Amino acid sequence: MKKLVLSLAILGALFTGCSKDDEGNNSAPATPKEGEISGNITANTSYEYGNYTLKGIVRVKPGATLKIAAGSTVTCDKINGDNALVVENGGKLIIDGTESSPVIFTEVSKVPGSWGGIIMYGDAPVKVLGGGNTSMSEDGLSLTYGGNNAAHNGGSLKYVRVEYAGKKLADGTKELNGFSFYSVGSGTVLDHLVSYMGADDGFEFYGGTVSLKNAISYGNYDDSFDWQDGWQGQNNINWYAYQVNKGNFGIEIEASANNNDFYPKFTNVTLKRAVGCTPEVAGDVQIDAIQFKKEGNGDFTNVIIDGYGTYTEGATTYQGAAIKIQDATTNTNQVNGSKIKLTDVKITNTAQNTAGGSPSITVSFPADKFTTSAASTGASLASGSWSTVSGNSLLQ
Repeated sequence: MKKLVLSLAILGALFTGCSKDDEGNNSAPATPKEGEISGNITANTSYEYGNYTLKGIVRVKPGATLKIAAGSTVTCDKINGDNALVVENGGKLIIDGTESSPVIFTEVSKVPGSWGGIIMYGDAPVKVLGGGNTSMSEDGLSLTYGGNNAAHNGGSLKYVRVEYAGKKLADGTKELNGFSFYSVGSGTVLDHLVSYMGADDGFEFYGGTVSLKNAISYGNYDDSFDWQDGWQGQNNINWYAYQVNKGNFGIEIEASANNNDFYPKFTNVTLKRAVGCTPEVAGDVQIDAIQFKKEGNGDFTNVIIDGYGTYTEGATTYQGAAIKIQDATTNTNQVNGSKIKLTDVKITNTAQNTAGGSPSITVSFPADKFTTSAASTGASLASGSWSTVSGNSLLQ
């Protein structure tokens, strides 16, 4: 019996020792890989945790999947010309970062407008100007978007931060956003994404059915969030925007002049504008929290709007509004037609609750379509490395 007890004690000590060694090995940080991401991705490709250079316009082609591991940093340099990460329809991008180990896309100079950001294409439904179901992208790549695949799956983006985007590519008609989604479908996962200090919009949707959860748009020069072409994401949760230095609308909403009934839906939204934040371009005064135009609509609940007050340019003082209805047609079809709904909205430090784009537009929401509440809490997001830049939290 004594021998048996002694043997069990020795075995126990051995197993305990192995457990400690394994914990030590598992907790040791991996050595980051290094390399270049360039050209066309035509076969399934994975990049382990590391520091990579993005060079040129990288295209994930149909049938291929690109994976980038948590904690990786991908850096481009505008000196090399146009840079962007493009996921073509049929390709997939899978980035599963974590709260403590996000995947960061940045640019060497750290100047807003230095690269094209992440651009994804799908074949989910769109309704473009003139009522068509397809169109050509405005990003300089001249790719067709639109289709009838509502469940299109372009991959999974979790805990991803894009910094200093907003460059115009080739002969594009406008600057690129941090994230641009062309007819992306509901099978795509967009969760815990940050667009930081870009020269155009933080996030823009061109039709499609995808939803965005847990998003931060910080310091982007144009609009924090923007959509057109009949985007209809139905499960958008926890959107946070903070406009500093330069910025236009918190959210710019349009449906490409198509009267519609398929508006997107949102829960928990915070839109903040810092004191001293000016419009992107002098003379083009766009200082409202949410602007609806060209038949744009939406269903929002639990919203905080703060800081959209007055702005003086020359001898004229402009009054910001929580809700701006830009044109008479949108007012008639969308507001009066009960297709715009904003409930439990808390408005502070803002000049007007509602306003028309011209003195002839009187905005009067039907009963229960626009309600305010001092108890609204807005976006609920956890702080972490994913939402911190240079030691400063973006959730202010």
